[in-house]
Amino acid sequence: MQRAYKYSEGSQLGEMAIVDTFTKLIFGEEEDYSASELQIIQAFRAADANVLLDNHRNMGEYLRALGVREMIELVSVVQEQLLSETASLTDPAGHLLPGNTGYQGTSQPA
Repeated sequence: MQRAYKYSEGSQLGEMAIVDTFTKLIFGEEEDYSASELQIIQAFRAADANVLLDNHRNMGEYLRALGVREMIELVSVVQEQLLSETASLTDPAGHLLPGNTGYQGTSQPA
């Protein structure tokens, strides 16, 4: 059985990357986060004001308290946030605009 291809499935910022990043936050991994994981965390902050000023540990506690449906909805909201951020950095053909690195995050407290 074939399934429809989703744009985000091959992306470093797709649903599975968001879930993997949330899992790292939930389990309190304090290791260095990759640039794409930090971008996901930044999109999480932009998408949900409840975690806007939280450190990674508090973000993990917040995620642990969510129900399954809430988590699924949050993944979708964060993915939409990432897509809107990416769209603002690229031209209509999908190329980065001059001066953009594709990473909008800032260093975050652990």
